[in-house]
Amino acid sequence: MKIMDKTKQKNALMIAFPIEAGNFKDAGEASSKIKSRLLQLGFQGPLIRRVAIATYEAEMNLVIHSEGGIIKAEINPGSVIILVTDVGPGISDLNKAMQEGFSTAPEHVREMGFGAGMGLPNMCSCASEFFIDSEIGKGTTIKMLIS
Repeated sequence: MKIMDKTKQKNALMIAFPIEAGNFKDAGEASSKIKSRLLQLGFQGPLIRRVAIATYEAEMNLVIHSEGGIIKAEINPGSVIILVTDVGPGISDLNKAMQEGFSTAPEHVREMGFGAGMGLPNMCSCASEFFIDSEIGKGTTIKMLIS
């Protein structure tokens, strides 16, 4: 997994992680590395926990449902912005997708213990602000502010 790490203006740190579709072997690495960076920077446990959960759920959705994508974390003093973009089928019914327990994960993914339909609801509940946009045949973009 490649990691791009560069400093942005005004004390923000930008980290980006490409996520490969179907790569369950590396799934969870991006969220783990973001969590480690936040610990190094002295962020408090509750914020780190919310970032880690939201990022892990996003990462798993990219692995399970997309054709690949990228997770970017903008780390600012006191807050983190997570931007998730993918290439994929898009989400046909955002209202259903936001319901706890609704899942379109294939059976082989569920047999591995994933695809319980909690990804988007967990992301939303962890975020101070949550935005999602999806276009059929193009992909999905999620932006989460966690502060």
